[in-house]
Amino acid sequence: MLLALLAAVTAVTTAAAAPAQAAGYRYWSFWDLTDGTWTYANQGPSIARPGDGDVQGFRFAVSENSQDAAKPRGPHDFAAVCGATDARDGTKRVALVVDFGTRADATGGENPPAPRTACARVAEDATSAEALASVAEPLRYDSNALLCAIDGYPRTGCGEQVSGDTPATSGDTPATSGDPDATSADAATPAAEADSGGPSAGVYAGIAAVVLLAAAAVWQSRRRR
Repeated sequence: MLLALLAAVTAVTTAAAAPAQAAGYRYWSFWDLTDGTWTYANQGPSIARPGDGDVQGFRFAVSENSQDAAKPRGPHDFAAVCGATDARDGTKRVALVVDFGTRADATGGENPPAPRTACARVAEDATSAEALASVAEPLRYDSNALLCAIDGYPRTGCGEQVSGDTPATSGDTPATSGDPDATSADAATPAAEADSGGPSAGVYAGIAAVVLLAAAAVWQSRRRR
């Protein structure tokens, strides 16, 4: 009987203390096109300074980290995006692919716009963030410089954690390289979910353990009499 109670204590404590698994974060990821393949950018868009002829992408989706992040969809050839934009002294052309994601990844039931491309002609020393702002305003950032919205999408939210119970998946090929950071002006990670302030599962587990052990002690004492 005592062994059974101790086993129950262990099971209750382990189950209650186990944290809920999160599906990931809902955010805009930032990509570079390298040798025809999308790679997760290792710098934030306000730090990266693309050259003339570069192709960069932004994708809104739910992902746990860069290893499972959804890549931008649609045409991503520089000639296809910027072929009609002539080179000009003192400027550079950057092909941008903006993928607003799918309904499954949308915030609050929003309907994401279709993916689109744009050729940004900007100053030679412009950053990727400046190139994006020239073709896809309004942009929205949070107080930590995390990129929250492109062209006003989504209307609300910014890098929020998504519960593992929420069915949100891109279905695209996972990225295979890059840093597990979200897209921000300084490569900040997605904001972590705030503490709810309520009692933790560990507190309840401890209470359950004490109650079960007390019952075991009483039973053992009576048995010896």
